[in-house]
Formats: sequence, C-alpha cells, structure tokens
Amino acid sequence: MITADMTIASVMKLDPEVAPVFMSFGMHCLYCPHASAESIADASLVHGVNADELVKALNAFFDAKK
Repeated sequence: MITADMTIASVMKLDPEVAPVFMSFGMHCLYCPHASAESIADASLVHGVNADELVKALNAFFDAKK
C-alpha cells in the first residue's frame, strides 16, 4: 500500500512502470535527488498536486497488477 509519507524513489523501486502515474500528475523528475528525499506529500505540495488523489492513483496502479 502506497502512502503519502513514502518517497517517490521508494515507489519507483517497487515498480518503475508506475512512472506514467506520476507523470500524469505533472511529476516528471522521478529520478532527481529530491525524489529520494521528499515524501509524496511534500512533492505534491511543491507541484500543486492533490496528494490524496495521487496516492489513490498509485494504489490503483498496484492493485491492478495483482
């Protein structure tokens, strides 16, 4: 289960194919230094993204792969 306190890098390590989900929310720097340090919540704030909606989409991605 993906949570808003996880880093982008930790989610990308679970499955790099999740990248389009982040990109659809305007997050394109998935491998920049901030991706390994900032939480999804912090990155969402910087990018003007609703963190809850992003987490929901990320979990939907992983649920669909089960």
